[in-house]
Amino acid sequence: MSKIAVIGIGYTPLSERARQIILGSDIILASWRLLDVFREYGEYDEVKDKVQLLNDVNETIDFMRKNYGTHAIALLASGDPLFFGIGRMVIKEFGKDAVEICPGLSSIQLAFSRINEPWDDALLISLHGGNDPEKRRRLKYGIVDIPSLLARHHKIAVLTDRENNPSVIAEALKSSAINQSSLRIHVCEKLGYKDERITAGIPEEIAAREFFEPNVVILQYATDTLPGGREDIGFGLTENEIIHSRGLITKDEIRAVTIHKLRLPQEGVLWDIGSGSGSISIEANRVSPGMRIFAIEKDREQIDHIRANCERLNAQNVAIIHGEAPEELLGLPSPERVFIGGSGGRLGEIIGVIGEAMSSGIIVMNVVTIETLHEAITSLEKNGFAVDVAEVSVSKSKVIAGKKHMSALNPVFVLTGKKRI
Repeated sequence: MSKIAVIGIGYTPLSERARQIILGSDIILASWRLLDVFREYGEYDEVKDKVQLLNDVNETIDFMRKNYGTHAIALLASGDPLFFGIGRMVIKEFGKDAVEICPGLSSIQLAFSRINEPWDDALLISLHGGNDPEKRRRLKYGIVDIPSLLARHHKIAVLTDRENNPSVIAEALKSSAINQSSLRIHVCEKLGYKDERITAGIPEEIAAREFFEPNVVILQYATDTLPGGREDIGFGLTENEIIHSRGLITKDEIRAVTIHKLRLPQEGVLWDIGSGSGSISIEANRVSPGMRIFAIEKDREQIDHIRANCERLNAQNVAIIHGEAPEELLGLPSPERVFIGGSGGRLGEIIGVIGEAMSSGIIVMNVVTIETLHEAITSLEKNGFAVDVAEVSVSKSKVIAGKKHMSALNPVFVLTGKKRI
C-alpha cells in the first residue's frame, strides 16, 4: 500500500525523492496559493492533469481518507510540513507508518537568512489559526503573551495570519512596557515570491503600516540594549532595587513568604490589589512570566512608581490600573491568584467580589492588626475559602556604635485563603 506523501515546496527545488513521488503519484492535492507556487516548478507541466484543488483542510483530510489505499496521493504543503504545518494533522489521522514527509526549507529559515541573523537562539511560535476556531484554541501563545516572551527570549520568530498580522503585533508591543527604541521588528513578506519584501522598524513604525500575506515577523532586541534584570536574578529583588515612597513596600522577607504562599502557576491571572510600589507584581512576573498580572492601585504617586519599576525591571506582563477596589475589579479576567496589599477599609467588599469571580484559587494578604485579621478570616470563610494563618516575625541586623545588633520588625500575619470547586 502506497504511503501518503506530504511534499514541502516554496523556496527550493524538489529533492530527488520528492520529485520521484510527485511524478509517480495518481493525485496531487494543492491549495490555490500552493498551486501558484507549484506552477513555477519544472515538474508542473508533466503532472498538471493530476492536480486537484482543495482549499479547506478538513475537506483535504476527508478526501485522503476516502482515497488512501486505492490511489498514490501527494499533498503539497508550504516549506517544512512538520513546522506548524499540515504534516502533524496527516500523521495524527493516518499514523506514522502510513505517511512520508519530504520537507522543504521553512519560511522561518528563509526569513532569518534574509536578515543575516542566526536563528538557533530564537523562540519560534505560530499565531496562524486562519478561520478555524479549534485551531486557534490549540495555539500555545497569543499576541498578549509576546511582551513577556520577549523578556525571556529576546529573539522571537512569529508565523502570522490575516488577523494576527504584523501591525497588530506591533500595536500590542507599542502599548506594553517594553523599551520601544531597542526593539527591532523585521517583517518578511511573500518570501520566495517575485515581489518579496523585507521591512524593518520599531513597533510604532510597523504598527502604522499594512503588509501582504504570507509573512513572517522577527522580533529582536539589539544585543547591546538587552532589557535589564534577566541576566541578574529571577527572584529576590531587594527594597533598594524597587522605587517606593515613605517605606510603603512589602519588606523583602515578607515578600518572599507571600510569593511562596501564592504558589504561582505558570499561566493564569493574578490580581495585585493595593499594589503599592508593585513589588509583588514584579516578583510574580519574574517567577511566572506566563501569568497575566493586574496591579490595582488608587494612589497617583504609587502608580508612577509601579510604572517606573515595571519599565526598569522589565516586567512585561503587568497591566497597571489606576483606581480603587472593588470597582476596578469588575470586568477583569477571573483570577487564579489574588494578593491584597491594601483595601482602603473595604476588605469585606473586596473579598466578596473575589469570591464571586474566582472559581478556584488562592488569596494571600498581609495583616498587621488583630482587628483586620479577624475581619479577613470572617470574610474569607463566608465566601468559601479555607483559611490558614502564619505569623512572621523578622529581626534584622543593625550596626550601632560599631557593633551589630538585632532589631525586630513588627510581626505580620500572612493569611492564605484557598478555594476549590
